[in-house]
Amino acid sequence: APSAPSAPSATTPAAPAKNLSPAVRKLVDDNNLDAWLIAATGKDGRITKGDVLAAMEAGTAVHRAAAAPASAAPQKPAAPANLPPRPEDPREERVRMSKLRKIISGRLKEAQNTAAMLTTWNEVDMGAAMDLRVTYKEAFEKKHGVRLGFMSFFVRAACIALKEWPALNAEIYGDEQIYKNYYNIGVAVGTPQGLVVPVLKDADAMRFAEIEGSIADFGRRARDGKLTMDEMSGGTFTVTNGGVFGSLNSMPILNVPQSAILGMHKIQKRPVAIDDQVVIRPMMYLAMSYDHRIVDGREAVSFLVRVKDLIEDPQRIMLDV
Repeated sequence: APSAPSAPSATTPAAPAKNLSPAVRKLVDDNNLDAWLIAATGKDGRITKGDVLAAMEAGTAVHRAAAAPASAAPQKPAAPANLPPRPEDPREERVRMSKLRKIISGRLKEAQNTAAMLTTWNEVDMGAAMDLRVTYKEAFEKKHGVRLGFMSFFVRAACIALKEWPALNAEIYGDEQIYKNYYNIGVAVGTPQGLVVPVLKDADAMRFAEIEGSIADFGRRARDGKLTMDEMSGGTFTVTNGGVFGSLNSMPILNVPQSAILGMHKIQKRPVAIDDQVVIRPMMYLAMSYDHRIVDGREAVSFLVRVKDLIEDPQRIMLDV
């Protein structure tokens, strides 16, 4: 009778030895992590201890699966168990998923699998914010060297509203609810490689110029692949803007373990009723997805209404009232 295969090892290889120092390899092995999916910032593509710790803190570290039996011959990666092998077609191009794309897909699926995700919508009249921007955009850019956009309005408005509705700046950790008394706002940035979310640390203490300057810098370096793990970790709430791509409305997916995400969209002139008169106004749909396990509907709707009110009367953002 054929001999039984040798027992599988506890973990799969983490990464080529040349990319890991002994201390980093021990940290990876002790936590059973897949080093192939940890973004490296060290010289010559080496993974540093800081890279591993940042990935663990950000929740982007992926645990390794059990290895195949040692006696098994290397095999071509199989199709998912629920899919039959796909025949080759010369008119199709097959591209293996990048590490970043694997992380993105895993995180999005994790959000849908773990959170009780719900979305609430509203719409905001952007007229007052647009007028303010037109009035001061030249002076703002001349003084600060950066353009005045609408993201800074929404980041500041979100910080004010989060202080009033703290469940949206929280997370579930085991059987505990963690309420965060700091406001690190993630700003979703699209790149050719995929979506990344750099974080504005302590955004509630940042001036408009600091917010706009940081966002512009994040965007440039994200497209060049030069963001650090520290810059993409520690977020407590996320703002995303599908409007830059022309989206009128959407249902954003949570950036776990955060409890909420705010979606901005394209500004479009639409007829609305004001004082029993139909007028044309520059309107934007707002969408906010939240984890219903920790955020009640009243809190979510009230938060979004508060953001809407602040944007429609932007002087209140400056005065924090």
